[in-house]
Amino acid sequence: MTYELVIRGGTIVDGLGGEPYVGDVAVSDGVIAAVGADGVPVGSGAREIDATGLLVTPGFVDLHTHYDGQAIWSDRLNPSSAHGVTTAVMGNCGVGFAPCRAEDHDVLVDVMAGVEDIPGVVMVDGLPWDWETFPEYLDALDARRRDIDVAAYLPHSPLRVYVMGRRGADREPATPQDLARMRALAKEAVEVGALGFASSRFSFHKTASGELIPTYDAAQAEIDAIAAGVAEGGGGLIQFVPDIAAGGYAGVLQSVFEAAQDHGLPVTFTLATGNSGDPIWPDAITMVEKFNSVAAPDSAITAQMFPRPIGLVIGLELTGNPFVFYPSYQEIADLPLAERVAEMRKPEVRARILADKPAEGGHPLLYLAQAWNWIFPLTDNPNYEPDPATSIAARAAARGITPMEEAYDRLLDDDGHAMLLVAMANFENNSLDTVGELMRRDDVVLGLGDGGAHYGMICDASYPTFVLAHWARDRAESRLGVAEAVRELTSVPARVAGLADRGRVAVGYKADLNVIDAAALRLHRPTITNDLPAGGRRLDQSADGYVATVVSGKIIAENGVPTAARPGRLIRGRQPAPAA
Repeated sequence: MTYELVIRGGTIVDGLGGEPYVGDVAVSDGVIAAVGADGVPVGSGAREIDATGLLVTPGFVDLHTHYDGQAIWSDRLNPSSAHGVTTAVMGNCGVGFAPCRAEDHDVLVDVMAGVEDIPGVVMVDGLPWDWETFPEYLDALDARRRDIDVAAYLPHSPLRVYVMGRRGADREPATPQDLARMRALAKEAVEVGALGFASSRFSFHKTASGELIPTYDAAQAEIDAIAAGVAEGGGGLIQFVPDIAAGGYAGVLQSVFEAAQDHGLPVTFTLATGNSGDPIWPDAITMVEKFNSVAAPDSAITAQMFPRPIGLVIGLELTGNPFVFYPSYQEIADLPLAERVAEMRKPEVRARILADKPAEGGHPLLYLAQAWNWIFPLTDNPNYEPDPATSIAARAAARGITPMEEAYDRLLDDDGHAMLLVAMANFENNSLDTVGELMRRDDVVLGLGDGGAHYGMICDASYPTFVLAHWARDRAESRLGVAEAVRELTSVPARVAGLADRGRVAVGYKADLNVIDAAALRLHRPTITNDLPAGGRRLDQSADGYVATVVSGKIIAENGVPTAARPGRLIRGRQPAPAA
């Protein structure tokens, strides 16, 4: 028999954690048509890939992205698609672009610019706004072609503003009429393909104007009404960000978990570990265990964990650096980089900036750009579990200078192109050991790549490569096995999202696949590119080791180079497993 594509002789990692084995994978009509093992080859392929000595895995599923805009203005969802991701879920944190009336465009742009660091001009120039309702937004997504599949939550902030207008943006309490309308719209959204509903109560999530997001203190009755609408529409996943900065797990999670349990819905929420002090995550895990002990399997709660430090990338070319709020730095901040570096190298300018104090205001995350014990140089071979001896604080002590001086000098490295990593969470006791323990739990799922957002501050969409290269290959202790690592990137997030048609190498499953040279896997340092609408800047990150990435049976990249194939589609709602 002849198939459209055969991946020949690779080491198949099935996505379920089974022992890897050598065999062939045949693809036709967008699904896996045959899997050969035990030396029995499948038939020939119109196109064949020799995968001898290479891993063959399911495509990776990223549960937490913000490609809500990029999926409209671009046909490539990179960085994610450059790191083996074949399915991206967006609308997270309760922010997005629909539903939205024309008069409220500025409100949502303000929210996305503040929460997700997407320049306002990018959204104004890049989005056609040829929709108002959430169903119309899904239709707009459906009409476009891209490299990988996308699914979308109904986001809470746009929903609230759509129903309540300025009252919603100002965080006024919802009336019974407001709640009934939100419930009806949530039902409608799920019926037309929303994967579920997303919200946030994170105090760091502020608009570009400095205001708390519309959903910050939404009442329990509001969460319950929307959850009821999701259930009436056919069910879906609730994604939620508690106020991690305030250690606000217990109270708010209790209310969300109860609302979900009342309506038989699953929940996934952001979990992070602090770097020092008393850990706050055990209370959240205890609560998850309590609720899951009585929950049905299809309404389980999962904590969503990022597999390396949650942090920022800062530098003179990026949104933040340790001096970005200093008036003396602001005087030169708009100069071209080379001119700014020349100014900063002048002793009198250096002395003036180092003696200055920050002005008030600005993005709260950027105040972490002076957490010297947790800031590290980000080199051409980026280390996301760095030695504490390489921190800005430690380097300054070794030189006998202040951390402020050391940071200033490091920003001028590479003629001002240098980058620093701010490891603001998930680096408990200067280690990823705690993260590793949590990753191995059945009630924890990987996520939080944030692709499509934080364009000038974060480049975390590369985490699948980090999992395979660091956790499954290079880490000295407590490594993950390759089969376990692939399972955490594929079938587990697919199960949590309700996408049972993918995440496995098995006959009948969606032909989303990666062919990987595990020994060659390597992350490069993030780079800056100006390929957003209106010439907007963003961080991108590439990797070595991806021989081929396949979506619906079409090769979208070979040896790190994108092809012209654009098989990615909108996923409308939860998907059943293929018939046995």
